[in-house]
Amino acid sequence: MREFGAFEAKNKPGHLVEHGEEIMITRHGKEVARLVPAHGTINREAAREAVRRIRERAETKKLGRFDWREWKSLRDEGRP
Repeated sequence: MREFGAFEAKNKPGHLVEHGEEIMITRHGKEVARLVPAHGTINREAAREAVRRIRERAETKKLGRFDWREWKSLRDEGRP
């Protein structure tokens, strides 16, 4: 992570962001802001691991298949 002083960040904003890296802005040596890429990278391995854990927990509950029609009818119950 690169570090810039607040004065430099204010006067030369074009030099801050180059390749989607994270930038730290400091004032008198103390962190005051952090610029991060607008679109973070997706860690596919972490996502797959999360899905595996969710499926594993669902299997231990033995709730059966998810029935959208049933849940929609429960949601809409009592609505005008």
